[in-house]
Amino acid sequence: MKVPKRLQPLVDDGLIDEVVSQLMSGKEAQVFVVRCAGQLRCAKVYKEAAKRSFKQAVQYQEGRKVKNSRSARAIGKRSRYGQQEQEQAWLNAEVEALRRLAAAHVKVPATHGFVDGVLLMDMICDADGDPAPRLNDVMLSPEDARDFHARLIHDIVKMLCAGLIHGDLSEFNVLVAADGPVIIDLPQAVNASGNNSAAALLLRDVENMASYFGRFAPELRTTNYGAEMWSLYEHGNLYPDSKLTGHFEGKIESADVEEVLRVIEHAREEAALELERRQAALEGD
Repeated sequence: MKVPKRLQPLVDDGLIDEVVSQLMSGKEAQVFVVRCAGQLRCAKVYKEAAKRSFKQAVQYQEGRKVKNSRSARAIGKRSRYGQQEQEQAWLNAEVEALRRLAAAHVKVPATHGFVDGVLLMDMICDADGDPAPRLNDVMLSPEDARDFHARLIHDIVKMLCAGLIHGDLSEFNVLVAADGPVIIDLPQAVNASGNNSAAALLLRDVENMASYFGRFAPELRTTNYGAEMWSLYEHGNLYPDSKLTGHFEGKIESADVEEVLRVIEHAREEAALELERRQAALEGD
């Protein structure tokens, strides 16, 4: 295929040998299948801020570290330089999160470089060697639903122990690889200890997984892993190998009702945008 403009510099520099095809176009980026040194990989091309439908909501950015105090002051003042720094921090967030989570043994794609807003990473494949489907596009048996749910809960625990929360986890950003589910799309990853929305976002991520897998294994809808793991985390008792029960009785003080409702409403808006995008793509075909 014709080389997209944003990928041409990487082709010129020899980082990409060939652009094979476009894999998907989402709310914040386009993803292409590329060949690098004889291997198929993915190139995620982030859209410019004005063209992204996923907004850089304050609830996601709170608690993120910036490179220096000058950048922090500029971002706070929303100067032109501050907006540039904020945009760069947003673009860097996913690669930083992926590297941090890979070190924590979370199932995420391995990264192979980040140049001019283009992230090179592993292409996740299914058992036939084809690009892995999204979880939303796969029919599951009750047994597979329980297995995948357990694996993802374990990964969410490892993420939290590494100090991160996905913040937008759903069936649309989990791929079903040959060896099980792989978490993708992390530009909005949240700092668990420095963000006032952390508990609400974690509860939503976990509830999204229970709701989706509950379609195939209804008993999962009544589990309460999110509150259980947050309570353990708050008290310093959560570890990567912690055994959870899925039951919790008590109150999560960090997740007030109004904040949870705001987070849920934001999720609904994003889901509606995703549905509109998919319908437009189908009509275009």
